[in-house]
Amino acid sequence: MINNNALRIPLRAVYFLLLVCLQVLFLQKPILAQKVDTGIDVLQKTNYAILKGKKIGIITNPTGVNKDLESTIDLLHSCNEIEVKVLFSPEHGIRGDHAAGEKVASYTDKKTGILVYSLYGKQQKPNAKMLKGLDAIIYDIQDIGVRSYTYISSMGLLMEACAENDVEFIVLDRPNPFGGNKIEGCLVEPKQISFVSQFPIPYVYGLTCGELAKYLNEEGLLKESKKCKLQVIAMDGWNRSMTFRETGLAWVPTSPHIPNSMSAIYYAASGILGELYTISIGVGYTQPFELFGAEWIDADDLAENLNDLDIPGVLFRPVHYKPYYSVGKDIMLHGVQLHFTAIQKAPVSLIQFYVMQECHKLYPDKNPFEMCEASRLSMFDKVCGSKEIRMRFTEDFLVNDIEELWSSQTESFKEKSKKHYLYK
Repeated sequence: MINNNALRIPLRAVYFLLLVCLQVLFLQKPILAQKVDTGIDVLQKTNYAILKGKKIGIITNPTGVNKDLESTIDLLHSCNEIEVKVLFSPEHGIRGDHAAGEKVASYTDKKTGILVYSLYGKQQKPNAKMLKGLDAIIYDIQDIGVRSYTYISSMGLLMEACAENDVEFIVLDRPNPFGGNKIEGCLVEPKQISFVSQFPIPYVYGLTCGELAKYLNEEGLLKESKKCKLQVIAMDGWNRSMTFRETGLAWVPTSPHIPNSMSAIYYAASGILGELYTISIGVGYTQPFELFGAEWIDADDLAENLNDLDIPGVLFRPVHYKPYYSVGKDIMLHGVQLHFTAIQKAPVSLIQFYVMQECHKLYPDKNPFEMCEASRLSMFDKVCGSKEIRMRFTEDFLVNDIEELWSSQTESFKEKSKKHYLYK
């Protein structure tokens, strides 16, 4: 007779061994090993050799961390051979403790006791007094690859100040979330230059911040075509086909509404429309920039219309949601959620115009440009980089009417920027 009790022990042992194997293979092993060292990681490996004996300033925010998520501010401040004299704050503050659009005055960093000059308030460009006695400025901020995000505006204006005051500018490079091959949108027209479109580059510009700094510097785009003494600490392991998800790096939210690396892509797909504040783009809900909704939209109809367009690389799903704040606060909205199936094939920045096109077909009496405040039209134009985009589009609400203007300069920009590439 078989003793069932005798069989139970070996079976339990087998289950235990299987569980251990599963933990080793799946639970204890990262889903994606880190492949990329950012500029601060590369600099740290040299024990900060190029900075030793220098008096420096740092412009950064919570995204300025090494692979162990240690702050660049704290790392450099703790190095006895480097004197961190001053910090510069972009939008949201150096520790991320300021809301979007909130103007920040100068203050003292509680952790280090170092003076912080705000570059998002009355003064967006440092003056000579702020740079006095400095040998170099360190820039370490994760960008999202979209022109209207203000960090690159701060970078360029700080480069101008460094050029005017003979201060070296050092960029600790970081990945572009799109990779380095996605370029979309027209160049900024001179009349639309602003802090959300500070330089004549495409809306999605396909460069890392280090490459962009080289482009601005060498192409004479700084004030009076001056050049700063620029050095870029390049990444190790990154290539142009690599999206942020493929780097293995931890994503630190670049701002409250960019909680993950995909949010950066969604931002480019809806952020221009969001400037009108007439159709919700998911800001104020749990999926910022992923949604398009309004009280007057039929979700199924809009999803069907958009999917019938067969836009490459995207699908739309009907959704219903009630924002906690911002556009549509406490109101049940109806619309679509955007899903990417192939980011590199998708016309990312034109998606918001396709949404407006189909909404106009379904609801011609709901013109988002007439429903908004007049001041929002100006902001829409600044973010677009061209007033002509709005003027042409609103004639018949057809994407075809703006597609050529929107895309006409992308190839020439790509060819022009190639000589500033740091990565293949």
